[in-house]
Amino acid sequence: MKLHELRNVPGAVHRKKRVGCGEGGGRGKTSGRGGKGQTARSGGSIRPGFEGGQMPLYRKLPHRGFNNFNHRVELAVVNVGDLNGLPASVTEVNTAVLADHGLIRAGEGAVKVLGDGEISRSLKVSAARFSASAKEKIEKAGGQAVVA
Repeated sequence: MKLHELRNVPGAVHRKKRVGCGEGGGRGKTSGRGGKGQTARSGGSIRPGFEGGQMPLYRKLPHRGFNNFNHRVELAVVNVGDLNGLPASVTEVNTAVLADHGLIRAGEGAVKVLGDGEISRSLKVSAARFSASAKEKIEKAGGQAVVA
């Protein structure tokens, strides 16, 4: 059996319920939208948290504490073992080289190098941050870890 030969068992697929086609169809008159008002209208919806004009709960409650979401720094992550897979012609590694070889997405700004895996050749690696083990492994292999 192949994927293109698969079929649904009988009764698994129902035809779509046609709304607004008379009372006998079971979805006539209001077409399943209830009575009148905002929710019966096309495009009519009430935003989440709206309480009909009453002061919403999220505005009643105090907001305390610090949220780092707006101040966070997004870092692309590359492991030392991944650097070992780069071609032999590459001696200097930066964000552009990593993006060219598919280790990070193009346009990702800052890169952090982590120490997972082993490196067996000398590379000059420029990145925003290095873990302690990554820096140690790169320097032990005869390379340089440059914070850029």
